[in-house]
Amino acid sequence: MVAQTAISSREAEVLSLVGEHLSNAEIGARLFISVRTVETHVSSLLRKLGASDRRGLAQLAAEWSRAGRGGVATLGLPAPVSSFVGRERERAALTDAVRQHRQVSAVGAGGVGKTRLALAVAEAAAGDFADGVWFVDLVPVTDPAMVGAAVASAVGIGEQPGRGMDDSVVAALADRHALLVLDNCEHVRDGVAPLLERLLAGCPLLKVLTTSRARLMVPFERVHPVVSLSLGSDGNSDAVALFLDRAAAVGWPLAAEQHGQVAEICRELDGVALAIELAAARLPALGLDGLADVLSDQLRLLTGGARVDDRHRSVRAMLDWSHALLETADRMLLRRIAVFVAPFTVDAARQVAGFGPLDAAAVVDGLARLTEQSLLTAIPSPGGTRYRTLETIRQYGVEQLAAAGELDDIRYRHLGWCVTIAATLAEDTGQDTGVWRTGFDAAADDIRAALGWATDRPQHRSEAYDLALALAQLTFTRNLVGEAQQRYEQAASLAAEAISARSALRYAAAAAGCRMHGDDMFRLLRAAAAIAGGAGDTAGAARDLATAAATCYRFAGTFSRPPAPGEAARLLAEARELAGDDTAARAAVALAECGVLSDADGPGTGGPDTAEPTAIALAERAVELATRTDDPLILSAALDALTAVQCWAGETAAARTARRRVEVLAPVPMTPAGAHEWVSALSEAAETCVGVGDLAGARRWGGQLCDLPLLAERGDFATSRLLVADALTGNFDDVLANSGRFRDAWQRTGSRHAPDLATAAAAVAMVHGLRGDAAARRQWLAIVDKLDTEAAQKAGYRAVFDAVVQLHHGQADQALASLQVEPAEIDEQVIWMWRDWYLALRAEAAALTADPDAHGRIAAARTIVSGNPVAGALLDRAESLLEGNRDGLLAAAASFDAAGCRYQAARTLVLAGG
Repeated sequence: MVAQTAISSREAEVLSLVGEHLSNAEIGARLFISVRTVETHVSSLLRKLGASDRRGLAQLAAEWSRAGRGGVATLGLPAPVSSFVGRERERAALTDAVRQHRQVSAVGAGGVGKTRLALAVAEAAAGDFADGVWFVDLVPVTDPAMVGAAVASAVGIGEQPGRGMDDSVVAALADRHALLVLDNCEHVRDGVAPLLERLLAGCPLLKVLTTSRARLMVPFERVHPVVSLSLGSDGNSDAVALFLDRAAAVGWPLAAEQHGQVAEICRELDGVALAIELAAARLPALGLDGLADVLSDQLRLLTGGARVDDRHRSVRAMLDWSHALLETADRMLLRRIAVFVAPFTVDAARQVAGFGPLDAAAVVDGLARLTEQSLLTAIPSPGGTRYRTLETIRQYGVEQLAAAGELDDIRYRHLGWCVTIAATLAEDTGQDTGVWRTGFDAAADDIRAALGWATDRPQHRSEAYDLALALAQLTFTRNLVGEAQQRYEQAASLAAEAISARSALRYAAAAAGCRMHGDDMFRLLRAAAAIAGGAGDTAGAARDLATAAATCYRFAGTFSRPPAPGEAARLLAEARELAGDDTAARAAVALAECGVLSDADGPGTGGPDTAEPTAIALAERAVELATRTDDPLILSAALDALTAVQCWAGETAAARTARRRVEVLAPVPMTPAGAHEWVSALSEAAETCVGVGDLAGARRWGGQLCDLPLLAERGDFATSRLLVADALTGNFDDVLANSGRFRDAWQRTGSRHAPDLATAAAAVAMVHGLRGDAAARRQWLAIVDKLDTEAAQKAGYRAVFDAVVQLHHGQADQALASLQVEPAEIDEQVIWMWRDWYLALRAEAAALTADPDAHGRIAAARTIVSGNPVAGALLDRAESLLEGNRDGLLAAAASFDAAGCRYQAARTLVLAGG
């Protein structure tokens, strides 16, 4: 039976992007909608399309895409592989428990039916949760540290720079009214328990339903025992109903007069769901009478006679029996494929299990036979059928591997398969497609499991190193930056050579930089220096020490605990002694000197003017040495230092230097180090372009920053520079669209204090002011005040944006008052970017208020804003207004239009009487 379900055009767009394995934030950025709106659509799709989790939804998306789409999509869904049978009272009781308690643990033996019951309860309770129900399968997770990542993947959460994955999950769910189902927790309890405590403490509207073989022992836990299916002598029990349902599914319906015999079989099996399903799968071969006779003998034989109150006994007995009935080749296949922790393909099974005496060509037929016996489950997927082993059966298979003496050999073959898959995926990382992400997501858990096994075996250290390095690259490209850092550090610990270990640590440091974790950057760079020094590479040690020292000022805002006073200077001194004549090391030392030597009386301290030439000279020397290295990353860092000091000195050359930096990075790939520099360079280029009136450049660089995959989960920072550029340009619809992404991301980070984002919020407030929406303007100004709490820091941009709104509404006197403080009295770092705008708008306000010094203000401003096309046009307009020169106003409008400043061009035409 196929259900036809209509979904809206917007839901169709979301479904398509879920199929590309994008996170909610990435989908929101692509569609210009908030993350919460994406979550609402995903919840609706899960409900409408009957998918149990996000992975299932992605598979349905692929099927729908292949079937073709219309304006309103229709998706054909196959009926579930098997139905949920019975347990009406248990389902009602567990549903009631979920409604009444924050966290409920459904606890029971393996095979008793906990997962099916939890899914049924989640479906029944879905309407109670405004933000949906999320199902997380923890079976493939072998490392407790990866539980948070599994939750994030299921919910559609990415890692936010500046936070670990667990922190990102807590922040994203902080105000969500949702139900989270964590299935099969027992083997990763050490990861589940601490995450649960944090979720329940930080997410007051969230409820959690877990399934486990044992209590999790966490606060708030309400234990709900899951026992066997009900038994009865009248043939009407839940156990009998399940047997009959599964018998019909294999083409063996049973008559009413046979139900009593079925009831006896179910009693023999203690009503355990998995045991009943395994028995029913044997009906076509044995018939009901044969099955009853064999089971009676086998259960006595396999369990040693006397019954005990151990429901798992029946599962074990049935597994032993089912295993014994298999052909030799199928028994071998079943135990060999037990090394896969996630659903696997036929090809994967061939490579890992298809070797003597098992013929690789026989694997396909063997998988089909194991599926017929309910020992495997076939799952349709975009890349073809995948096979999933129930965890209880998988564990049994591993036991059989060990008993056969094959465990290490099969683990090693599995490791080899994972190394090959990881290498293939790494070659394809340049293809930013849903196909690549699907491939990685399908293989990631097996790669992690193989790496965990190989890491503890010295004889496989080389393969473990290769796999850790490949996984680091893959997770970084997949935007799992925290895991990428972890894997690079793991690779360093496994490296056989010092040069490889040092390289891995440098990558780890760059990944930490992408996460905005300055403390880790500092630690890892010092560790890399120690390894280089120990290997006799003094130049390499010098470079790492100097880079660590430079980190203290280049990325000071990313440190949670700044290094001790004098620590950077000490590292610089040591680096200087070790550098010798090595060009790269000398360039790194020169870069560190830009911050360390000028910090006492240079940028950021309001030092004496005499320090300005010294700081510029240091930065220019760093650029000169960096140029000799032919390394774009070294040169980019040096140009960053020069841009910073030029901004501090108030030089318009800062914009040229920033643009050069972006051009230098053009051929650099998105490795951790490259991505870290790209974020800084694009942000800096967009800001400096605004300062000199290059709005086209500001929009270009701001747009590229907005689209960086690394910033998908930090929509506030990603959109911040583009919001300013679009607001000043007059692209108000784009501002309003991106402002939703900005605010949503900022709120998900805890509405934190972040002065570097305040300018963007003020720009949005300006747009609402120009549109006459006073309430929205007040809301955004309140956000500005939360982002930037110091009035002195807001003096430049806030005055400019306020003046634009006031002049628009004919409040020239108020605009003049907003701009009354002389720029020279404002901190240079605060005013540099806005000086030209500030002076030009003040001149216009003076002209409109007939200020006696209006001509003088215009003339004085012209000497400063020379070269800024927008500020120059503002002064032309001011002068034309002062003189009543309509032709001058029309000429100013043309200048604004040429500069890409649409709003000011339109306003000028209005002022000219148009």
